[in-house]
Amino acid sequence: MKFATTRWVGSLSLMAALGMPGIAFAEYPEQPITYTIPFDPGGESDVTARFQEPHLEEILGVDVNVNHRPGGGGAVGWSEFQNSAEPTGYEMIGVNIPHIIAQPIMRENAGYETDGWKIVTFFHTTPNALIVPKDSQFKTLDDLVQYAKKNPQAVTLGGSGTFSANHLGALRLEREAGIDVTYIPFTGTGPLPAAVQGNHVSGIFNYSMLGVQMQDNARVLAVASEERVPALPDVPTFKELGYDIVGGAYRGVAVPKGTPDAIVNKLEDAFAKTNERIAEKQEPLGFVMTDITDGEVDKVMQQLKSAYQPILEEAKANQ
Repeated sequence: MKFATTRWVGSLSLMAALGMPGIAFAEYPEQPITYTIPFDPGGESDVTARFQEPHLEEILGVDVNVNHRPGGGGAVGWSEFQNSAEPTGYEMIGVNIPHIIAQPIMRENAGYETDGWKIVTFFHTTPNALIVPKDSQFKTLDDLVQYAKKNPQAVTLGGSGTFSANHLGALRLEREAGIDVTYIPFTGTGPLPAAVQGNHVSGIFNYSMLGVQMQDNARVLAVASEERVPALPDVPTFKELGYDIVGGAYRGVAVPKGTPDAIVNKLEDAFAKTNERIAEKQEPLGFVMTDITDGEVDKVMQQLKSAYQPILEEAKANQ
């Protein structure tokens, strides 16, 4: 009975947002919003959602319930969302690129489509970072590259997911440096610190946030940004070291296709205001804040598709 009532209220909100005639309905939102993170707790998406949660609740005036549905580098949660979420504005999910570009290209059945939702906004980016244990034999990126050239596949690099930003970063390093490493996918960023500290892998391709978090007990060899990350001023970029590798993850939030524009616009505004409030906390952690909405979302998606397409095609041919 509770479920039926909730769905009925959601339907009223949807009719109101669509401007349907009849009874005067209250303005969206009227009930709690579910915010799904398709990765393990502890990673960049989760950290950001926890920062966002109280501000979104204050701005929107309802509870925002963050939950997790990890697996497949995000694919499990994204597949379930596209197949079951309804366009009422009460369900939203964190999305990452290039994950949502690469996975449908590389997998026969990723379970979801790159364009199978409405992306509300991309609210920040994090450059990739190559991180090794504190006691690693690799003191520099050149140490790792030279060892990998002499020992194909012996270097093991962990990362969040398959054909994610981390995986593509590792593939780009192989291509740029002429080496062959072994990539080990994890379900998200959460398990990676233990893998590094326990020397379970030679290193990890992850993000600048984890590089900042682990700089006292690990070594960051390089970051994949155009310029040095302010929170990691002593870490060189791959470009400085002679490798044309720039990339990482854009993170944002999506709702189901068909969600009314009035609802999407309200969520855009809420996330933009939230970004302004949490920037002072996130930027020192290695995040780069953005506010990409509307047509800019499509523009960024097309640019990144063009950048990653040759790498993905080459990787698919080699599978």
